[in-house]
Amino acid sequence: MEKLRFTFSFVAMIAAASLAMSCGASQEQSQLRSITLSPATADAQNYPDGQVPFAATGHYVNPSQTITPQTANWVACQQNAPTTQVSVTTSGVAQCTKGATGTYSITAWDTVNTPGTVNCPAMTACGGGCTAAATAQLTCP
Repeated sequence: MEKLRFTFSFVAMIAAASLAMSCGASQEQSQLRSITLSPATADAQNYPDGQVPFAATGHYVNPSQTITPQTANWVACQQNAPTTQVSVTTSGVAQCTKGATGTYSITAWDTVNTPGTVNCPAMTACGGGCTAAATAQLTCP
């Protein structure tokens, strides 16, 4: 009976360790590493009503795993500062406001939860910190 109890405890411990290790590996494989945007450049005057649909693609640790559209936070910036000259919807559709001219950066970003990372550089509205981000250029007429 004692031997059976020991064997059962040993098997349970091995099973728990295997499960914990496989969950960690799965979590590692599903970590977001980078984001790309499409199109990389766009001119608002070439789109209906000046609405430019940008699409974010998430690239993960597992090289075969990509997600389009990647859920992301969107922001329009000019000279590394947020701007109200361009609006961007939560789904990545950008539009120049009346009177906006020049080139603006459209950025999609999402946080990256890297195990072991404690300190992240300061995150600003236009990027930085523990994020995966991509930037495209939008030209307003």
